[in-house]
Amino acid sequence: MSAIIQVKNVSKSYWRNSLEIPVLHDLTLDVTEGEFLVLMGPSGSGKTTLLNLIAGIDRPSKGELNVAGTDIAKLNESGLAKWRSASVGFVFQFYNLIPVLTAFENVELPLLLTKLSKSERKKHVENVLNIVGLGDRIYHYPKQLSGGQEQRVAIARAIVTDPVILVADEPTGDLDKTSAQEILTLMERLNKEFKKTIVMVTHDPHAAEKATRLLHLEKGDLV
Repeated sequence: MSAIIQVKNVSKSYWRNSLEIPVLHDLTLDVTEGEFLVLMGPSGSGKTTLLNLIAGIDRPSKGELNVAGTDIAKLNESGLAKWRSASVGFVFQFYNLIPVLTAFENVELPLLLTKLSKSERKKHVENVLNIVGLGDRIYHYPKQLSGGQEQRVAIARAIVTDPVILVADEPTGDLDKTSAQEILTLMERLNKEFKKTIVMVTHDPHAAEKATRLLHLEKGDLV
């Protein structure tokens, strides 16, 4: 299988006034299409920074970042925003659901930016809510759902546009043990059954059991 993500000699620094704070150091990494990559490491090791670079949320200070044939480091802001909406599904620790919208309406949001008809959107939304096991909660509001169910809605929203890659930042960090295990099992299913390429940052050691590859970051270096 070919590499769908190519990180070549990427470094990232932040500036605080005139002080440069290096976060990632000359990182090179290939992620194969269909892989479930888990990134682990202590707080401040650069895991989330690397994830944000891959997802086009942030830009590298130097180096090349190629995702599905696009050198995203060279895109301007509008080009990057357009690329993100078409290519990346995001799952975060906190679900970021809109409380006044139902599960259906929350999941439908990314599709409102597409040219799909209302009936096509309905079909897509119902399909992904069934995939995440919430076909019977489709018209429930976030406050009527458990934390695990809210995260399932967030995952459905992330995959409804059929993105090229799925990035997840501590998706089980706010969940109890049982719900966390269910979310990890769902992520594994999306990878194995639906062939989604997933890059996930986590502190959860159980996540490593679901991954096809586990990498550790230590002070901005892969170890």
